[in-house]
Amino acid sequence: MEKREVDVAIIGAGTAGMVAYQQVRKVTDKVVLIEGDQYGTTCARVGCMPSKLLIAAADSAYQMAQGELFGVSAGNITVDGKRVMERVRSERDRFVGSVIRAVEKFPEEHRIKGHARFAGPHRLIIGNETEIHAQRIIIATGSRPNIPGFLKEAKDRLVVNDDIFEWRDLPESVVVFGPGVIGLELGQALSRLGVRVRMFGVGGAVGPIRDDSIRDYALRCFNEEFPLDPDGDVKRVERVEGGVAITFVDGDSGEKTETFDYLLAATGRRPNVDGLDVQNADIELDDKGMPVFDPYTLRCGQSHIFIAGDANNALPLLHEAADEGRIAGSNAAAYPDVRIGLRRAPLAVVFTDPQIATVGLTIDEVDKRCAGCFAVGEVSFEDQGRSRVIGKNSGLLRVYGEYGSGLFMGAEMFGPAAEHIAHLLAWSAQRRLTVSEMLEMPFYHPVIEEGLRTALKDLNRNLNIGPVPEEDCTDCGPGV
Repeated sequence: MEKREVDVAIIGAGTAGMVAYQQVRKVTDKVVLIEGDQYGTTCARVGCMPSKLLIAAADSAYQMAQGELFGVSAGNITVDGKRVMERVRSERDRFVGSVIRAVEKFPEEHRIKGHARFAGPHRLIIGNETEIHAQRIIIATGSRPNIPGFLKEAKDRLVVNDDIFEWRDLPESVVVFGPGVIGLELGQALSRLGVRVRMFGVGGAVGPIRDDSIRDYALRCFNEEFPLDPDGDVKRVERVEGGVAITFVDGDSGEKTETFDYLLAATGRRPNVDGLDVQNADIELDDKGMPVFDPYTLRCGQSHIFIAGDANNALPLLHEAADEGRIAGSNAAAYPDVRIGLRRAPLAVVFTDPQIATVGLTIDEVDKRCAGCFAVGEVSFEDQGRSRVIGKNSGLLRVYGEYGSGLFMGAEMFGPAAEHIAHLLAWSAQRRLTVSEMLEMPFYHPVIEEGLRTALKDLNRNLNIGPVPEEDCTDCGPGV
């Protein structure tokens, strides 16, 4: 068995691992980047980018169908599933290829392919061929789909998001389990591309939404396009000749059985830590066998081991994985000089239509931090000027502020241009702006962002902070 000595070993060449590697290289050349599967990040291969490609096709089909609203007739709209999926795969492969080329630019002696496992706090065994002794170790092994046991009854008709992007054509029907980010995005996209979709959840959640008012609004909107039961009573999943049969309780109608071509399990992801033999790493593990770590340093206890990205299961978002890779890489390189890294204001976007966005503290977190000492402002986009102009006037935005200080604390949104409005709010949260300071910023006319101003004015009034800006008519419509 080949034996090597390095300063830092990084397990996993995804987003967090690649960023960590770049940070370590600034300090030492004695580093290895270990990848047990294919190069190419989750985002590029099976996550952000291919899902947005499918959504882009769905949005195009949907917008063509909305032409009658504007007096524009598009004629018969047809969806060529083969061409849709061909573009998804082709563009996906371009994104993946770019990532692979970036990794291949790293010196060959720094790259090792093979499955790593801990043989001791400083010892890693790669396959059965290489033993690495590392002064510091970064775990950045990513995650994989988590599938509840009863869904496996769908057998060969069970798919996860990874599988969808390999399809050569669109099926006629798909049942989706899990109305989280992945389920909502892919389920709505498939529905808009002509696939019959039904969606089930457990516990009542709709995406990352925590504000009941926004959750209820979003649930009504989604159900206008396809049936979504966020707390479904599913009795049976069975592989049958025509696909997969789902038996469920349908409201007051009692039990009902529908058959679908495929069952999409969008039931969350689990960190790829269970195959690392972390019990040999001499670090504290929680009751699920996950390393206990500091979210600001990514350090596992007082050890020389760090964990970053989806592997720690804390904030499974690409920009968070990149930040965590930077923090873990910097600290592993400078160890034992471990420092708190920059954690940005929480920001998450779901690319449904309308879009979902969460910024800063959720309403539950606001209530926990200062029970009874916060106010809420809101705006409906149903009468918002620009939203009505473009025919995207569905949605609700709620913003939260602290009594006394007037500090902006967080927001949730289901509505048009949420991906852009969320950035303005995240910047404001990170700069710790007050609601009054946010209202001093410029707002152009006519834009959807004027709806944000309306919500902030409402919040300012409810915080009893004066003087309250006078109402104006710059948005040319009521409720703005």
